[in-house]
Amino acid sequence: MSTTDVCVCTVEDVAPGEGLRVDVAGLPEPVAVLNDAGRFYAVSDMCSHADASLADGDVADCQVECPLHFARFDLVTGKPRSLPALFPVRAYQVTVADGKVYVTVPAGRA
Repeated sequence: MSTTDVCVCTVEDVAPGEGLRVDVAGLPEPVAVLNDAGRFYAVSDMCSHADASLADGDVADCQVECPLHFARFDLVTGKPRSLPALFPVRAYQVTVADGKVYVTVPAGRA
């Protein structure tokens, strides 16, 4: 399957320990770009338990905590790490180059 990298923001747009909701052309869904101590990750923005933006959650220890019911998700796999979430969120590959953050998606998924 072919993929494409979509530029979603700059590294300055997302402070360490925080997230940014992005919904730009080329992404199949809104994505939360998350900065965990200078490492960038991207997951589906909506919590799989309830309609809450994961971009508004706390980011630490390679996890994001949902701001609504405090479910935690692994930033690499998207798997839930605590209740009440039972289902994963989609995790995306992220590349940082020249101060820009890119999310890898299947080609033609826009």
